[in-house]
Amino acid sequence: MRKIFRATILSSLLFIWVGSFAQEKKYEWKEASDDGYTYRYVTNDPTQARFYKLRNGLTVILSPSKKQPRIQTYVATKAGSKTDPKDHTGLAHYLEHMLFKGTDQFGSLDWAKEKPLLDQIDALYEQYNSTADEARRKDIYKQIDSVSGEAAKYAIPNEYDKLMSNMGSEGTNAFTSFEQTVYIENIPNNVIDKYLAVQAERFRAPVLRLFHTELEAVYEEKNMGLDNDGRKAVEAMFEASFPNNNYGKQTVIGTVEHLKNPSLQAIRTYYDTYYVPNNMGVIMSGDFDPAEMIKKIDRAFAYMQPKAVPAYDFDKENEINEPIVREIKGPTAEFLFMGFRFPGAGSEDAQMLKLMANILTNGSAGLIDLDLVKSQKLLGAAAFPYVLKDYSLLILQGNPSQGQSLEQVRDLLLGQLKKLRSGEFSEDLITAIINNQRKDQISLNESYQGRAEELMSAFTSDVDWAREIGYLDRLTTIKKKDVVDFANKYLNDNNYVVVYKRQGVDSDVVKVEKPAITPVTVNRDSQSDFLKSVNALPETEISPVWLDFEKDVAKGKLHDTEVLAVQNKDNALFSLSYQYSLGKWDNKLLPLAVAYFEFLGTKDKSSETFSKEFYQLASTFSVSAGNEETRVSISGLDENFEKTVVLIQDLLRNCVVDEDAFQAYLSRLKKARSNAKENKENILDGLKAYAKYGPKNPFNNTFSDEELHNLKAADLVNILHDLSRTKHNILYYGPREMKKLTAGLPPLKADKNPYVEVKRGPGFKELSTTENEVLFAHYDMKQAEVFWSRNSELYNPAHTPVISLFNNYFGGGMGSIVFQTIRESKALAYSTYAFFGQPQKKENHYVVGAYIGTQSDKFKEAIDGMNELLNVLPESPLALETAKVSLLKSLASERITNAGILNSYLASKRLGNTSDIRKAVYEEAPKLQYADLEAFHQREFSNKPYVYCIVGDKESLPDQELEKIGKLKKPSLKEIFGY
Repeated sequence: MRKIFRATILSSLLFIWVGSFAQEKKYEWKEASDDGYTYRYVTNDPTQARFYKLRNGLTVILSPSKKQPRIQTYVATKAGSKTDPKDHTGLAHYLEHMLFKGTDQFGSLDWAKEKPLLDQIDALYEQYNSTADEARRKDIYKQIDSVSGEAAKYAIPNEYDKLMSNMGSEGTNAFTSFEQTVYIENIPNNVIDKYLAVQAERFRAPVLRLFHTELEAVYEEKNMGLDNDGRKAVEAMFEASFPNNNYGKQTVIGTVEHLKNPSLQAIRTYYDTYYVPNNMGVIMSGDFDPAEMIKKIDRAFAYMQPKAVPAYDFDKENEINEPIVREIKGPTAEFLFMGFRFPGAGSEDAQMLKLMANILTNGSAGLIDLDLVKSQKLLGAAAFPYVLKDYSLLILQGNPSQGQSLEQVRDLLLGQLKKLRSGEFSEDLITAIINNQRKDQISLNESYQGRAEELMSAFTSDVDWAREIGYLDRLTTIKKKDVVDFANKYLNDNNYVVVYKRQGVDSDVVKVEKPAITPVTVNRDSQSDFLKSVNALPETEISPVWLDFEKDVAKGKLHDTEVLAVQNKDNALFSLSYQYSLGKWDNKLLPLAVAYFEFLGTKDKSSETFSKEFYQLASTFSVSAGNEETRVSISGLDENFEKTVVLIQDLLRNCVVDEDAFQAYLSRLKKARSNAKENKENILDGLKAYAKYGPKNPFNNTFSDEELHNLKAADLVNILHDLSRTKHNILYYGPREMKKLTAGLPPLKADKNPYVEVKRGPGFKELSTTENEVLFAHYDMKQAEVFWSRNSELYNPAHTPVISLFNNYFGGGMGSIVFQTIRESKALAYSTYAFFGQPQKKENHYVVGAYIGTQSDKFKEAIDGMNELLNVLPESPLALETAKVSLLKSLASERITNAGILNSYLASKRLGNTSDIRKAVYEEAPKLQYADLEAFHQREFSNKPYVYCIVGDKESLPDQELEKIGKLKKPSLKEIFGY
């Protein structure tokens, strides 16, 4: 679910604004001109955004920054599922897919020969759409498939992705929501001319080629949604909440019936109606000169002609006077959603809703956080705003603990709303929320993506940017009484929608069935003249910047503790971690102790008091226990650094047993463990661990139910106390230089006693993969998920260049061999990939991995298709060159900054590397040829044994079919999970 993000605020203004908004207007729209272009801006806007409106009505929003030589781009259209025709729902979404297919200038080998065939396909789809007789429909579809195969001979699949890969673009993607369709790229800043040339052409006259194979990918996406209980619950919530608005009357992906009856003419009509410049925006954040950028964008998109866009009209929703109840069924653990309706994004009330949601849930000190989560009355609970243009929702989610009914969960959530209406919260909580949100926005402002996404969301929702960035200042004038009055206006015990997600079989689900599709030609080594012309455009070279671990990481001592630090020169935020070289492989109790820690206090302070004090300081703490490493971490504002350190050290050293909390924790833990067995992603993860390590592995390295029952709270608390007396390192990212940091930082171990001795566990040995084996687990779904796994050789840094290039070429993106073959040519999956994975430590092995998520009726074809690629590496000189250029440009424009420097240093140290390995990749990759990749593929992939980890329905995937793949094992859930 997508949310509207709040505005970005500068750290220097963090606290001094309280109460000042009434005296002066900080955020006002102004107008200015630069080099012949007039733009609007908002005073004191931390994003420094310029808002242009070009002559044809195209909105351009530019937010410059110099942090790294890249640009985050969004091209957004104010059209989504809300504006789908009622007889063609899902149209905006599959139009989004088709806008990757090219035009008459790219994506085609011979447009003159391709166009007549596409016209035939158009006409056939109209016949198909209007024909009811199933026999006749099948005959028409055979014709569509046949003509599509002929047309594909003149198509160049994924040429858009090749164009973007040649620029070093990352994150090529798009999404469709209720009222927006957005196209995303993150590019090096030296290829902006190439990027604009492609985007301008892309939207000039898109061609709906390779339609039937892409529509099959949409079918797969629909089927995935029908197997997803969370998505079904959200759709049920919107259907009940908005009977008069297309938020509730239509879904983003559309109905099965409409997906089975597409109309290319309807798609074109939709495109011509909504993809016009006065309904679109180009949003960029990154390293560029806005005065130069606006000229380039204007030249690129000047051909677009404006036209009137039909207004979306809807009847006002009626008041909800009694609870509206919906129920859905599925295999995952039970939960519920409750929804309360509010005004839309542009209203004052929508912004007040955000504050109210934070009073309920802020992760630390909200009413729900303390009363339901911290007190362990529920397994999980939260409240969040879902802000859209026409209306908004306050959505509450609740997950029952052991023995609880969903109705009891509902009543507990309603109880928190009653407290809110009664004003049973501190006035200080509002101030704390504002300060924490200001801190969060500092971090968000560091990200090009964060800036651009906020600006894009405001544009598509028609939100006034001055109001948006002034949001937190206005909240400083809000009093507790205002919140109470607001809550009483909108929330009561009857005006909500509740969706109960119960366990069971959903007999109403109708899947999109597999059509007969003949694999189409992929023309991997073909390229259009347009691609050649774009590649030939000049670009200024970006020089790569590598990390120098001796210079970039400061090393110091706090008594006998090693301190590693990187200075934050951008703002006043810090993060600090105590790092331990022990994990749950050494002690199974450790992850349980870490989770129990959240509910503990000391003799002097309760757990709730600690949560409130951390939140008042705008600080956070967390403890994480990995397989071989544990960290105790804090973060916040530098001015509160000492107070935050004192808090975490006090809590870690002096936490005391809370028997009630322990019993509640055990009950919730048992429920969480039970829920995990009902989640297909968890089951697949368990099979992967089984494949890598065997029956006894890190995934099931846990306590049996009986062992859990016999645990003592004191054992867990002793482990936490020991952490304060165990040898560790300190990792710091913040404004302080090393000398000041170590001078003001008290040691975690407060006495002169020896460190606690660390007892090492036996660890887990990665198994050699010696024969084809199938690990199968049943799950009630129509999809089947397959993961190929094989343990390979030990880590060798000399192999990193060929591995990096191979992954780019073979299975690492939409332009890769795997994606083009499995999805584009054969339409066998929505999601598919393959990789040669690097280990975390030099003592570990590489792993070969591949994945397909497909319909059960395509299972055999999907297995055969992936195995063919694993055994024979297709040769494509053009794809290889694209992979090489993409890799080199990405490396040249990548800048590892902030705490990422520390993480890179530690990752390199684990692998035994003393320098930045990216430099070797950059220097060696250009020398590699197809023969090098083929030799690597032969050595690591071809005709090798694999463990096939498969999750699917046992009725659809009978044993005799699985046994054809390899030796079949069907571990029970107890064997997979260890309990």
